[in-house]
Amino acid sequence: MTLNTSDAPFSASSILKLVTDERAKALSVREWKHRLAGYGYAIKDTEAGHVVTELFGKAELCVLPSEAAVLT
Repeated sequence: MTLNTSDAPFSASSILKLVTDERAKALSVREWKHRLAGYGYAIKDTEAGHVVTELFGKAELCVLPSEAAVLT
C-alpha cells in the first residue's frame, strides 16, 4: 500500500489526531463517519486494517492504529 503524502495538506499525525478526536465526540460509528466526511475523509476497510482516505480522490492517507479503529 502506498500512501499519498505529496498532495496531502496535513501530516498523518494531524489526520490521526482529527480522526480520534472526532471519534471521541461521536455517539456512533455512523455519526463518526459522517463527521469525517465533513472534513473530506472516509474510513476504508482493507487487508492492512482500517485506512483513512480522501472522500472523493480515494487516495489512502494513513492507517488507523488498532486502538483508534473501534468500529463497533
